[in-house]
Amino acid sequence: MSLISSLLPVPWAVDALCGAQLRAPDLGVCLRLLVLSPLLEECVIRAGLQEWLIRHPWRERKHAWAWPVLVSTAAFGLLHLGSGWHAAVAVLAPGLALALLYQRTRRWWWCALVHSGFNAFAISVCGF
Repeated sequence: MSLISSLLPVPWAVDALCGAQLRAPDLGVCLRLLVLSPLLEECVIRAGLQEWLIRHPWRERKHAWAWPVLVSTAAFGLLHLGSGWHAAVAVLAPGLALALLYQRTRRWWWCALVHSGFNAFAISVCGF
């Protein structure tokens, strides 16, 4: 029984938060979730979209930092819609943390490293 199964008493909640890949990860899934996805997603979302938004002309306005953070967080959530709406909603808080990290450091590879850590945590909670 996974940790999340013991914390969530209703089976549909476990199914909603932990897809089949997270519940029974093989080597390929682990490679994709721990290396490939964090690198590609953070390169596209942070180094691409968020960086472009940071450099956009509205950067001179008050609270200009908020738009790149909010838009890239929403894009990160939408990127996960393929796993269902529950997954898209579940990744909003980690996506916000990654957006704030990028806004502070401007280093997408830090975001990829933290993203990999988030995925490792999800695998450990859902799968083992």
